Amino acid sequence: MLVRMFSNADSIDAFASWRSLPAEHQPRWPDETELNAVVGYLRTLPPLVFAGETDQLLEEMADASRGRAFVLMGGDCAESFAESTAERIRAKIRTILQMAVLLTYGSSVPVVKIGRMAGQYSKPRSSATEVHEGRELPSYFGDAVNGHEFTAESREPDPRRLIEAYQRSVATLNLIRAFTQGGFADLSKVHEWNQGFVANPAYARYETVAAEIDRAMRFMRAAGVDDQSLRTVDFYSAHEALILPYEDSLTRIDSRTGRPYNCSAHFLWVGERTRQPDGAHVEMLSKVANPIGVKIGPDAKPAEVLALVDRLNPGGKAGRLTLISRMGARKIADRLPAIVEAVRKDGRPVTWVTDPMHGNTISASNGMKTRRLEDILAEIKGFFAVHEELGTHPGGIHVELTGDDVTEVLGGAEEVVEDTLGERYRTLVDPRLNHQQSLEMAFIVAEMLRDVSL
Repeated sequence: MLVRMFSNADSIDAFASWRSLPAEHQPRWPDETELNAVVGYLRTLPPLVFAGETDQLLEEMADASRGRAFVLMGGDCAESFAESTAERIRAKIRTILQMAVLLTYGSSVPVVKIGRMAGQYSKPRSSATEVHEGRELPSYFGDAVNGHEFTAESREPDPRRLIEAYQRSVATLNLIRAFTQGGFADLSKVHEWNQGFVANPAYARYETVAAEIDRAMRFMRAAGVDDQSLRTVDFYSAHEALILPYEDSLTRIDSRTGRPYNCSAHFLWVGERTRQPDGAHVEMLSKVANPIGVKIGPDAKPAEVLALVDRLNPGGKAGRLTLISRMGARKIADRLPAIVEAVRKDGRPVTWVTDPMHGNTISASNGMKTRRLEDILAEIKGFFAVHEELGTHPGGIHVELTGDDVTEVLGGAEEVVEDTLGERYRTLVDPRLNHQQSLEMAFIVAEMLRDVSL
C-alpha cells in the first residue's frame, strides 16, 4: 500500500495548527460531540486516493506550468447525492473525455483530465442563512452538510452527511476507474461517445474529428502499433477543500516518505472566499503534499497573491501550486496582468488556470441565476491574451459542466434563451454548461492553443 492511516496522535500533532486559526464558511454544527464522533469514524476508513497517483498528477501539473500540457478541470458546481448515479457519472466522464480529445487533436498538446467529482459536495455561501417567504433558515451548504429542501429539518447541518459524502465519493471513484481503465476511454471508440445525441453543429464537427482519429488508429494498427496508452486514460479527482474536519480526517501519512497527503482527492483548491494567508484553509493545505490550487478574484492584489505563494509553495516546486483566476470577462484584461507579472518576476513556478464561470454569473429577467456562453468564452480569450502578452503559459481551464442536456447557461449553437432557461434547469447552486456547449467551448479553446506559443 502507498499510504497508511493516521493515528489520532499523528493527526493532532501534524494538524493542530489549523484549528487555532479563523475558519471562514464553516457550517454551524448543532452537536459538536456528534461531529467529533463522525470525524473519528472517518479517520478509520481507507483513503479515497493514493499518494502515488497524487505524485503523478503533480508532475503533469508541472508540465502544464511549463507549457508542455494543458489542464482540463470540469464537473458540477455542487455534486448531489441524488444524482451520483452511474449514468450521470458516465455522462460527465464522456463529456470531459470528448473535450480532451478535441483539445489534444486540435492543438497536439497533452491534456491533464481532472473531474470536479467524487467530493464536490459542499459550497461556501454568501450568508449563513437565507430567507424565503418571510422564513429564515440555514443556507444550503451542499449535500455533505444539509439538504436543499427549504425546511427546518432539511436545512439543519448534519455531520452524518459527511459519511455519506465519503461513501458516494468511493462509489464515484470506483466508476471513474472502471470507465477510464476498463475500455470506455479507448480512442477507437470515439464515435460511440456521441451516440444518442441529436444533430447539432458541435456534434457534427466532433464526428469529423472522430472519423480522422479512426483513420489514424487504423493506420497505427496496420503498422503494427498497439499502444495500451491509447486504450486507457489517467483521470483525477478534485474538489474545494471547504469542510475542514472532513479534510483533516482524510489526511494520511505516506509510508514511503512520511509526508502527509490529503487523500480525499488528488487535487484540492482553496476558494476565493477562504484564501486568507493567515486562515485555517490555507494553513491546512500548506501541510499536505498534494498539488493544490487557489481561486483568485478581481479584487486580489499582487502582494496578496505573492503571500499565498509564500505560504503554499515557498520552495517553488513546479506543479505544486495552481492559481485559478476568476476575474469576469469585463475585468480580466485590467486585473490579471499585474498579478501575472508579479508572479513571473518572483520566479517561483505556478500553473495558471482560468475559471471563466464564477466571474460571469448574472440574473436573468425572470430572476434565475445564469451565465452567458459568450461571456465565458470572452474570459478565456482574455486569459490567453494576457499570457501571450506577458510571455507566460495559459495552463488550463476550470469549468462547471454536466453531461446532461440542461438549460442553465444562455447561448450556444442550440441557443438557450431566457424563455427556455426553466425547461431543464437542474443545478442546485450555480449554472453549468451542457454537453453541446462544452464541446463548442473545446473547439474554440483548441484553436486558441494552436495559435499561441506554449
